Amino acid sequence: MSRYISLFFLALPCLFVSCKKHKAGTGHDGWSTYAGAKDGDRYSSNTELTPENVSQLQVAWTYSSNDKDSANRSQNQCNPIMIDGILYATSPRLKLLALDAATGEQKWVFDPVTHDTAKNADPMAFYKICRGVTYWQDTAGGNKRIFYSVGPKTFAIDAETGQPIMNFGKGGYLDLAEDLGRKVTSYISGTTPGVIYKDLLIIGARVDESEDAAPGHIRAYDVMTGKLRWIFHTIPEPGEIGFNTWPDSTAWKRLGSANNWAGMAVDEKRGIVYVPTGSVGGDFYGGHRKGPDLFANCMLALDAATGKYIWHYQVVHHDLWDRDLPANPNLVTINHNGKTIDAVAQITKHGFVFMFDRTNGQPIFPIEEKPVPTNALPGEEPSPTQPIPTLPQPFARQHFGPEDVTDISPETHTDMMEKYNKVKYNARFTPPSKDGDWIFPGFDGGGEWGGAAVDPETKIMYISSSEMPWAQVMIDVPKNVDEHTLQGAGHAIYNRYCIGCHGPELKGNGTSFPSLVNIGKKYNELQIGQIIAGGRNMMPSFKQITANQKQALLAFLLKIPAKPSDAAIMPKEPVSSTKNVQNPVPYMMDGYKRFLDKDGYPGIKPPWGTLGAVDLTSGKLLWKVPLGEYPELTKKGIPKTGTELYGGPLVTKGGLVFVAATKDEKIHAFDKKTGKQLWEAKLPAAGYATPATYSIDGKQYVVIACGGGKIGSKSGDSYVCFALP
Repeated sequence: MSRYISLFFLALPCLFVSCKKHKAGTGHDGWSTYAGAKDGDRYSSNTELTPENVSQLQVAWTYSSNDKDSANRSQNQCNPIMIDGILYATSPRLKLLALDAATGEQKWVFDPVTHDTAKNADPMAFYKICRGVTYWQDTAGGNKRIFYSVGPKTFAIDAETGQPIMNFGKGGYLDLAEDLGRKVTSYISGTTPGVIYKDLLIIGARVDESEDAAPGHIRAYDVMTGKLRWIFHTIPEPGEIGFNTWPDSTAWKRLGSANNWAGMAVDEKRGIVYVPTGSVGGDFYGGHRKGPDLFANCMLALDAATGKYIWHYQVVHHDLWDRDLPANPNLVTINHNGKTIDAVAQITKHGFVFMFDRTNGQPIFPIEEKPVPTNALPGEEPSPTQPIPTLPQPFARQHFGPEDVTDISPETHTDMMEKYNKVKYNARFTPPSKDGDWIFPGFDGGGEWGGAAVDPETKIMYISSSEMPWAQVMIDVPKNVDEHTLQGAGHAIYNRYCIGCHGPELKGNGTSFPSLVNIGKKYNELQIGQIIAGGRNMMPSFKQITANQKQALLAFLLKIPAKPSDAAIMPKEPVSSTKNVQNPVPYMMDGYKRFLDKDGYPGIKPPWGTLGAVDLTSGKLLWKVPLGEYPELTKKGIPKTGTELYGGPLVTKGGLVFVAATKDEKIHAFDKKTGKQLWEAKLPAAGYATPATYSIDGKQYVVIACGGGKIGSKSGDSYVCFALP
C-alpha cells in the first residue's frame, strides 16, 4: 500500500431542464452547477440532439456584453449555469449576467466596479478570471442566491434582482484574504466557483505560486450569513494529520499555495467533498520545503459538513514542475473485478487519469511508485519515486525525444533541432536544472481547467488535451544589481517578482508572457502601476510590493531618468536582502517557454491538441483524434494538426461530445462512440471555455462563451447559443 494514502488509517479513531419551471437539482437532467452537476461530469441526459441531426444546428441567439478589451486581450472562460429558464454567466469585465436562456434577452446585470452598493469595488476586475458561478436556494424556494468571485471578493447576489445581499459577509461579499490564520498581503483570487453542500459554500482560491504565496486552505461558509463554518489546512498545523511529514515544523507558518483553484466535486449521499490541490510555492525550487509537501498535489476527501480529513492520495511528490491537479474530479460508478464501486477519477497535467474508491482512497487500478531522476540543484531534495498509474492508459503522449521534433519543413526541422538540443534532459520528472529539461505535456497540460466529461451509462471519459512541450531552465537568482539607485532597486524588484514570466531581458515569451521592452509606448506610469497592484488575466496582483518598491520598479521598466528626489522614495530595505523575505530561494526559472517555431507552430510533430475517449471500466484508451486545425496548413495538404486547447468537453446521452477550446475559433460536435467529427461552427472569438447544454420547452440549446484572448487570439465578449431550426 502506498505510504501516501496510509494516513487514512490514522484518521479512523447540460444545462438541461424539462421546462422553465424546473427547480435546480443535482442530477444530470439539469446544468445547475459549474460542470453540469455536483459530480463534475459535464454530462446531459438530453437526447434531442443526435449524431443524425446535429449537422442542422444553427445560431439561436447571440448576446454581447460589449466589454471586451482587445488591446489587452481580455478573456472569458465562464461555463454558465441555467436555473428556471435563466442563464447566469459572467462577462470579460466580470459583470454577472442574467439572460433568458431561450432568447438571450438580458434580465439584469450586476457590475462589481460601478454598482453603488459594491463598496471598495475592484477597479481591475476587468483583468481577472472567473470560470463560473454557484447557485443556492432554500428548501422553500424563496431565497435564491448566486455566489461568484471577482478577485478576492466572493459576492452573494439575489438571483431574481441582481442586487447584492447586504447582510451576507462584509456587506454582500466575502474577503478571501481573511480567515486564513495569518495576515495575507500576496495575491489571492477566486477563479473556479465553489460547491454547495446543504447550507455550506465550500471554496478554494487561486494564490501566488511564488515562495511568499498565501495559504491555500479549503474553507466552508454559511450560505446565509457568510460566517466561516470550517477550514481544512492544506499545509497541516501542529497536532493535525500530516504535520509530522514535514521535516520543518514551521512550514505551516511560512509556506503557502497547496490550494484548490480548479474546482471540486461532491458526493451528497455520503457527504464527502473531493478536493484536488496544487503545489506548494515556489513552483520550481523546493529546498525550503523539503519532504513530500502534504497536502499539495493531492486528491483530498473531506467530510463536507465539518471539513474533517477522510483520506488523501498524493499524485506528485515534492512537485518541482507545477503539476497542480488542474480540474475538478469526476464521480462515476463502475464495475470492477465483479464489484460495483463508486469511484472518483482525476485527470492531470501530465496526461494521466488517477482513479480511487470514493470511500477509502484505494486505487481502482494499481499505481506504481516508479524511480525517477534525482540529480538536482544544490539544496534540493527531490523525491526518488513518483506514482504512475498502470491504468487507465495515458490520454497524452509521455515522451518528447529528438524523433518527435517537428518536420513540417526541412528548414523548420533543422532550426528546431538546434533549439531542442540546447535543453539537456527529456526524462519524465527530471529535477529542474541550469542545463534545462523538457516539460511534456507542458505546463498547461495535458489535461487542464476545462476538465473531463464522463458518460455515467457507458463509463467513458472524454478529455481535451494539449501536446505542447515547454522548456524549463533554471538560473541563479540575480544579485549583481546596484541597488543604490532607484532604477537599480527597481531592477532587483523585477528580478524577484517578474523575471520568472518575462525573462531576464524583459522579452517575455509570446502573447501569454508579453515583452516588457519599451512598455512605456503602450502604457503610462499610472496604468502600469494599476496592473502591478491588481493583476491582469492570468497575471496575479503584487499587492505585497510597497509603494516605494513600486516606484522603483516603474523607474526601471520605464527608464525614468534619475532625479535628486529619488533618495526620498528609495526602498528602505535592499531588495536583495533576505531579512524580510519569508522563504528566500537561490534559483528561479528564467521564463515560461513554449517550444514554438518561427511561425508560431508547436515544435513537436502533430497532433498538437486532441480529444480522447477513455473507458474507465477497462482503463483502455478507445480513440484519440486531433482537435482544431490551422486552416493555412490544411490548405497545404497537411493533415489536421489540432491546436493548443483551453476549455473542456461535454457529453450527452443523445450520443454527442461538444467542445470548443481551439485556436481556430470553432465549436465542434463529435460522435461519442467513434470520435468522428459531425459538425462545427465558426465563433466570433475563440471559445476558451467549456460549453453547456439545456432544454426549454423540448428544444435543446448549446451555449459557449467566446472570450478569446489567450495564445494570440483576438478577444471577444459574446455568448453564442445553438439549436435546431
